[in-house]
Amino acid sequence: MHESFLAHRGLRYLWVSAILLSLSILAYLWHDPIPRPNGGTWLGYTLGTIAALLILWLMAFGLRKRLYRSTAGTLRGWLSAHVYLGLAVPVLSLLHSGFQVGWNLHTLLLALVFAVVLSGLFGVWAYLRYPPLITRNRDSATRSAMLEEIAELDRKALELADRIDPKIHALVLRSQQKTRLGGSVWHQLTAGDRSEGVLKALNLLSERQRQQRAQAPTGSTMSGGATILAMVDYLAAAPDRTGEALRELIDLIARKRSLVARIARDVQFQAILEIWLYLHVPLSFALLAALLWHVLSVFFYW
Repeated sequence: MHESFLAHRGLRYLWVSAILLSLSILAYLWHDPIPRPNGGTWLGYTLGTIAALLILWLMAFGLRKRLYRSTAGTLRGWLSAHVYLGLAVPVLSLLHSGFQVGWNLHTLLLALVFAVVLSGLFGVWAYLRYPPLITRNRDSATRSAMLEEIAELDRKALELADRIDPKIHALVLRSQQKTRLGGSVWHQLTAGDRSEGVLKALNLLSERQRQQRAQAPTGSTMSGGATILAMVDYLAAAPDRTGEALRELIDLIARKRSLVARIARDVQFQAILEIWLYLHVPLSFALLAALLWHVLSVFFYW
């Protein structure tokens, strides 16, 4: 049975984090400096040192992920510790500062701590939520397999359209050329499909067929600006064999659009899984830089 990284070894690192925070809070409550708690007392230095060492160790997780042959614990264990001990850092930072904030470098460091932790929490939520959704959406098929199936459907659709009418062929080809997946970050995150809405009017098909006319309407020509409405009108007036072929073509297009929607969702889920790192990692390095400057400034003025 698969074990979540949050439940690793019976919540071992949750207990480690809870014990560390409990001892720190008890020490803070017991400590009674004059005039008030601050980062310059012996407890302030102790808690600040622990928080700083934790930040350095948390940053090392990025290296551990790339050391595939490392025997320094399992990657799941590192991730579990990264989450739970990372949550301890904001509390330790507040205790270290004696809950004193102001418009200075030290408060900037504290703000970066909270920003990194919040972005990390979003990452935890994403990795718990989206992998199952990706598996369910793919339905045992890979993205490359779905793309290959779309290419095959496009090929069959063009062959069938060419046998029906050159102008139907041109309409289908234009639809295929306008199909877009992925693209900008916004389109990835919103599952954007920028293809032409070829099937928007297909709900009119059955009604139009019931109202077939003896001959094609003079007002419905398959010109370069034809739309799916023209296709439906054409179907309504077409001979039986042509109508059957066109219905088969519409079925191919509908199957393709279903696959396009699945791939768009797959791209969206994958983008959400990755996009938070573009915030979390730069913020982490900004936090490291602010931490080093904080330490140097404290010792310089001490």
